[in-house]
Amino acid sequence: MYRIGDKIEDIKTKAFHQGDLKEIKMSDYEGKWKVLFFYPADFTFVCPTELGEMADYYDKFVEEGAEIFSVSTDSEFVHMAWHEASPTIAKIRFPMLADPSGKISRDFGVYLDADGVALRGTFVIDPQGVLKAVEIHDLDIGRSAKEALRKLQAAKFSATHGQVCPASWEPGDEGMVPGKDLVGKI
Repeated sequence: MYRIGDKIEDIKTKAFHQGDLKEIKMSDYEGKWKVLFFYPADFTFVCPTELGEMADYYDKFVEEGAEIFSVSTDSEFVHMAWHEASPTIAKIRFPMLADPSGKISRDFGVYLDADGVALRGTFVIDPQGVLKAVEIHDLDIGRSAKEALRKLQAAKFSATHGQVCPASWEPGDEGMVPGKDLVGKI
């Protein structure tokens, strides 16, 4: 299972993307930030609300130099059928990765063996392939695309400026330079 700071191995899997069935490799997105967005299953209830919101925020992620990858244990064929059947899912322009064996979900620690599905997990990976942020929710709790974007922006700020981001940091806010001068002063 990956942990913060681990280098992610290249992921290679089938996907539905841009109206086509294809094979996707993370190494094809070298130099980009990556957001892996695990969800339980296609044709469900909370999942389309999350994926629809990620689709609405997609251009903002792209502006930040990132690609989103949604991942579920469904096949690429089920992703295609859902994309064609649902107006919400039809908005998606990012790759929808297939993980029918659950291997990718297991590697990221979100696989539920008893149910054969993934928990709701969001993983931010830097351009060098290092895991920078993790958020995992129970099946019943939907996530916020806005918060995923903020975490990506904070990770980018920290990587670019060598500073840390305080609570609720937003782009344009000051970062902090860690050091003994701050100890006990905040």
